[in-house]
Amino acid sequence: MAASDAPTRCFPVVYVDGAEVSATFYERLGFVRHFQLPEEGEPGYVGLRRGDYELGVVDHGWPKDMLGLELGTPPRFELFLYVDDVDTRVEELRGAGVPVLREPADMPWGERVGYVADPDGNPVALAAAA
Repeated sequence: MAASDAPTRCFPVVYVDGAEVSATFYERLGFVRHFQLPEEGEPGYVGLRRGDYELGVVDHGWPKDMLGLELGTPPRFELFLYVDDVDTRVEELRGAGVPVLREPADMPWGERVGYVADPDGNPVALAAAA
């Protein structure tokens, strides 16, 4: 395959304790499930999209099983996600039992940012223009 024939996709894959639980969390943030393995039953991997962007979530056993690598302790990554209204989204997530790590606040760079935790304790920044 020539380089010009290669897909122009690139996306992070997050190691999680439960692909279904994590996929459901990200669906609350506007991601749409487009792929799941296995197709039926409890997934070990879920592919998600939000506009032109993609995110994969895979069971935490994947790096050990496929690569012989052990995972470190959370947090394992941070996701910075733009939303229409930070305060409203943080309150919606809080009402759904999602831990709020930092209340929304205006930042010196001109954005309003609040932090919640995904099901594995990784920080997710929710941001909008201030």
